[in-house]
Amino acid sequence: MTTPLFPGLTLADAEREIHAHIFDRRPEGDHESKLRRVSRALSYLGDPQDSLRIVHVTGTNGKTSTSRMTEALLRAHGLHTGLFTSPHLHSLRERIQIDGAPLGQEALVELWQRVAPVIHRVDTYSLRIGGPRMSFFEVLTVLGLVAFADARVDGAVVEVGIGGRRDATNVVDGEVAVLTPMGLDHTAYFGDSVTGVALEKTGIIKSHATVVSALQVDEAAVVITAAARKRHASLLWEGAHMSVEAREAHAGGQTLTLRTAAATYADVEVPMHGDFQAQNALTAIAATEAFLGHGIPRELPIERVREGFANASSPGRMEQVATSPMVLVDAAHNPHGISALAASLRETVGERALVGVIAVLSDKDGAGILAGIEPLVDAVVVTRTSSPRAMEPHELGDLAREAFGDARVTEALSVDEALARAVELAGPSGAVLCTGSITLVGEVRAVLTPAETTGTDAAGDANSPVAA
Repeated sequence: MTTPLFPGLTLADAEREIHAHIFDRRPEGDHESKLRRVSRALSYLGDPQDSLRIVHVTGTNGKTSTSRMTEALLRAHGLHTGLFTSPHLHSLRERIQIDGAPLGQEALVELWQRVAPVIHRVDTYSLRIGGPRMSFFEVLTVLGLVAFADARVDGAVVEVGIGGRRDATNVVDGEVAVLTPMGLDHTAYFGDSVTGVALEKTGIIKSHATVVSALQVDEAAVVITAAARKRHASLLWEGAHMSVEAREAHAGGQTLTLRTAAATYADVEVPMHGDFQAQNALTAIAATEAFLGHGIPRELPIERVREGFANASSPGRMEQVATSPMVLVDAAHNPHGISALAASLRETVGERALVGVIAVLSDKDGAGILAGIEPLVDAVVVTRTSSPRAMEPHELGDLAREAFGDARVTEALSVDEALARAVELAGPSGAVLCTGSITLVGEVRAVLTPAETTGTDAAGDANSPVAA
């Protein structure tokens, strides 16, 4: 089927044209000015973000899972929802969802036809004053907010791209600000301290908002407390106002009892593995209570809570994509994420022999990732993804041998080869863990679950055309 918006092109071809245009743009680099560009574009479009009720989510790890669970809970309570997340694994339409489904091809094409002239207008102005074109994440932010306003959603869950204060999404006025656990990452952006991370991420806290925070290290907690006080925001803490009271892992995920400021929810099934996902579920339900209660946590009907979690998913987060051997993919791409993965990996794989497949981008802490993986696996296969930022296998192999020794390390030149070697090493009764890069997760899923991965481009992180 062709579309009149792109004469002579099918919808799929038109989508590829849009993707090519968006991802040809540079990643965000001019951090101090990106909010001005996004605000200018939105003002030309009538400031659609001002019509939206927003849950705004930031943190170092767990942002996407928490965002997806929160949206699923809101939808289970009858709300017409929007969800803006990153990265995508296969198609950028995954980043903009309405009522739990990625934006349709036709909707994307129609949206682009309307927004593209405004993007060009902002680009022209920015170049004239010596700035850059809008980055691809700035463009996606504009597209997402316009799509949600067009759909007249009752609530939108918006995940930041990087940081918070200067992030392109910080044009929104989030009435609930969610802070997942904070740790060191993107040190060139935040500096080399958790305090710097927290100062940036607490920038999403708006005046008189409700802040829902997961358990934080002391340095972050101090900054969060001060920011909430300064902005007259109410603050709900894991450990003080909410907690995971009970947790039982099983093959399908875990059964939880969650205590919040408003209620205790017993025997809640969450179809995701890991104690970090229990923490994300707790944060999501507290955010939902605050949003539905307009700032005052409101007890939720248990049947709606169970429905919401049953319909939640988090592709690429401790996700099983094959059996015999079991193959798991996890998007952890920094030592903090690997630490969260380590805490619950064995409850998923049991006593199986475990082989790691690792790919890391050159701007990430490859040594730290490998050091975190080393106690978890019996052997490791290092490789590279298609990302131009990927560390070469021989470089990653050198780092791996320092952590593992020569005998436990294998190098492979491609993801296909790495998977084949890992499957051979693990044997049919073993397990394979693929982690270290979101691009790796996307490419492994494309190999092993092709029916689910028929998108038009490779995985991408929030602020780069290729994944973290």
